[in-house]
Amino acid sequence: MKPTFTLFFFLLLSLQLLAQGPVLVDEKRFPLDPQLTYDANIPSPEQYFGYKLGAEFTLYAHTVNYVKELDRLSDKVTLHQYGSTYEGRPLIRLVITSPENHKNLESIRQRHLKLLDGSASEVASLVKSEPIFITYSYNIHGNEASSTEAVAQVAYRLAAAQDAETKNILNNSVIVLYICVNPDGRDRFVYWYKSTQRSVLGYEPRDLEHYEPWPGGRGNHYWFDVNRDWVWGIHPETRTLTMDYQQWMSQVHVDFHEQGYNNNYFTAPGTTPRNKLLPDTYEALSDTFGRANIKEFDKHRISYFTRDAFDFFYPGYGSSYPSVMGGIAMLVEQGGIGGGRAVQTDDGGYNVLRIRIFDHYTTSIATIKKAVERKETLLKYSVDAWNPGTSKSPTKTYYLSAESPYTLDVVNMLLRQQVKVEKASKAFTVSDALDYRTGQTGSKNLPAGTYIVSTNQARHLFISSVLERRLAIEDSVMYDMATWSAILAYNIEGYSSNSKHNVATDVVTQAVSANTGVINPNAQYAYVIEWKQRNAPQALAQLWAKGYKVRACHEPFSDGKTSWGYGSLIVLIERNEDKQTRIHQDMVEIAQKAGVLIHGLGSGRVKDGMDLASGRNRPLKVPRVALLVDPPFSSLTAGQITFLFDYETGLPIQRVRGSVLQQTALPKFGERYGAADLNQFDVLILPDGGAGLGELFKPEQQAQLRDWISRGGTLIATESAVSFFTAQRSRFTTVKLIEPARDSSMAARTVAYEDREDYYGKKRTPGTALNGLIDNSHPLAFGLGKELYSIKQDNAALAPSPELQSVGRYASADKAFVAGYISEDNKKSLAGNTFAGVLPLGQGKIVFLQDNTQFRMFWRGPSRMMQNAVMMVPSFN
Repeated sequence: MKPTFTLFFFLLLSLQLLAQGPVLVDEKRFPLDPQLTYDANIPSPEQYFGYKLGAEFTLYAHTVNYVKELDRLSDKVTLHQYGSTYEGRPLIRLVITSPENHKNLESIRQRHLKLLDGSASEVASLVKSEPIFITYSYNIHGNEASSTEAVAQVAYRLAAAQDAETKNILNNSVIVLYICVNPDGRDRFVYWYKSTQRSVLGYEPRDLEHYEPWPGGRGNHYWFDVNRDWVWGIHPETRTLTMDYQQWMSQVHVDFHEQGYNNNYFTAPGTTPRNKLLPDTYEALSDTFGRANIKEFDKHRISYFTRDAFDFFYPGYGSSYPSVMGGIAMLVEQGGIGGGRAVQTDDGGYNVLRIRIFDHYTTSIATIKKAVERKETLLKYSVDAWNPGTSKSPTKTYYLSAESPYTLDVVNMLLRQQVKVEKASKAFTVSDALDYRTGQTGSKNLPAGTYIVSTNQARHLFISSVLERRLAIEDSVMYDMATWSAILAYNIEGYSSNSKHNVATDVVTQAVSANTGVINPNAQYAYVIEWKQRNAPQALAQLWAKGYKVRACHEPFSDGKTSWGYGSLIVLIERNEDKQTRIHQDMVEIAQKAGVLIHGLGSGRVKDGMDLASGRNRPLKVPRVALLVDPPFSSLTAGQITFLFDYETGLPIQRVRGSVLQQTALPKFGERYGAADLNQFDVLILPDGGAGLGELFKPEQQAQLRDWISRGGTLIATESAVSFFTAQRSRFTTVKLIEPARDSSMAARTVAYEDREDYYGKKRTPGTALNGLIDNSHPLAFGLGKELYSIKQDNAALAPSPELQSVGRYASADKAFVAGYISEDNKKSLAGNTFAGVLPLGQGKIVFLQDNTQFRMFWRGPSRMMQNAVMMVPSFN
């Protein structure tokens, strides 16, 4: 944005004026509708906060208090808390509409939902008579904080303005404002910023206030990017929001963001690839709103761009999830991350918080106006999108095996999204079943209990977008990932069919859970837990927490009635004599809390396999685990690993700053904070962050790290951290890294400048599902099957060798690719090579996990490998 002389003058005001509070922008150029008449009984944000918007960042609690005041004073506003964050902050939704609509809001809402499945005559009447529903989500990335500043002004305008246009808007719309989707991240950012800001405005880019420390405020409490979680609902911020969204099913949704402060404002429409299942009119209607925004921007000479940088292919964004729910969903991105209250941009201009607030306020109001203007068209669009007869997908039915460990995760996700799920009451045959593993279509016999999802329902667009094996991709150069099929991500045995099912079913009406409890709860000899159960690691963590000695079986065994697979847990009663009085009660409690099935056995002799007390069944040591955090490690991967163990598994892991390791030599580090000797740990996890490991592990530290491993330590390297420990990088091991050969073709040497992004983008592997072959007899793969869908985000692998125990390898070039995008060269380069392996080193081991095993905590199939690496591998030779 180019500065005016006035703006430049204000940024160089005398210290006397600065002492009174910095003047941040020319308000005459960027007014917040001062020409309107407002209800004098309702305070403006400036009156309530005691400063002009943009002079400070507002703490979340203060914003909540302000909107509570609007709720108290205005009959146009209703506030509701729809959830809470991990840190206990309330998640707030405002509903703003006319007083008359508020009096009848529940009946209006119920009539609106009737549009999903009402008769043709009912729908036609409702389209003409009912208000349009509009939803906005603000500040899902905590350090993109200007939108929650703006929402205070948006809510004030709608609640207090008394002009005819505002009255018309409220008569014809129900507006739902999610004022801040990620308040934990926002407050982390705002508290940090307030602690660094100066009284003299710090607009110099190199000033401290423009360098947010790791992990930053973008993520939630567990450092997750919750803007990728709208479908999956792993976290309360998005799980409760999308459940609340189902009550409104809006026609228009906008997700408010910021990008780096050197960028100008982005508004719809976006770029390719697009979800080609969306109705054909989606793009044109999206463009209508973009043009409404830029009409206002042109008036104020705001710099903006459209049709570039951002695609809406992945449905887990706030800017695309509502589109697969039948609305027009859009993204707006203000330049601002790192900008503080004001910063000089690389083109000599100034990015100012007050302007960012003005821009988000402007798009908020302009979009509402356009939505009301096009009300009937947009209602008809949603009605059409909800009609399964308009589906572009040929798939009529999806089938999910009830035997897969993570099937219930997917079923419950679908239920939260109001999808109808059925369960087969008897065995049946599907004549044209597409097998997700092989990609082949043929006849398939499926058992009773199979979960069935028909696309003959209003949320068909969501269903097909989330369950389809492969979606058509018009452009392989994308902003995020290329596949997200839930059947692949959760490693489910799944099928689809272009025919309707014809088996008797029961409708699943409530959340489902696995069979739990204790069979033979007063066992005489031992208790056994099948390790392939989804929650078996939680059970092991609880056993350890209660002080039980536990062993894992080296190979499958059976008592003649029941069989247990690799890694199944054995609790010998004789080895836990100190718990004789409570062991039976503890097993019942653990089965219930962890959600597992436990078998009590009266004898240690088994029919097949090794007896329960055999030395081949290894005692499991309780691991002492350290996870390195801080630069150069990715806060996203570190957060996912923390969540997996801390929140889900319940196993304590210690987060140790990598910067502390740099200050003192291994094996002792962090002495300033007390003894933090590496020898206090058995397992060291290195998240994604290979580029900076050379600075962290210099030759002296490498030697000491090698000594620690040789004496029994287990090092787990994930994603890019893997490459550092290969022969080509640090020469820490002889393991060879496989990467595609450098492209020296004539095409690469002569590619036009304008084509370079596209040319090299097609050589990336942007989140693609590959089929992996698994040695599930190895402790790293205990609980898995023989095949596994791995999510591939780079082009690297490891070369199999006699020294490296290759636990997971990509299938052959003709069978590895399942869904997404990958070039032919990369297919060939990866085929047959290792993505998960273990290298013995003295008495210890290095575990290599080339692919993210718990990506965003929705790509769950491989996550057992990370749990095994920590909980199983250290105890096996």
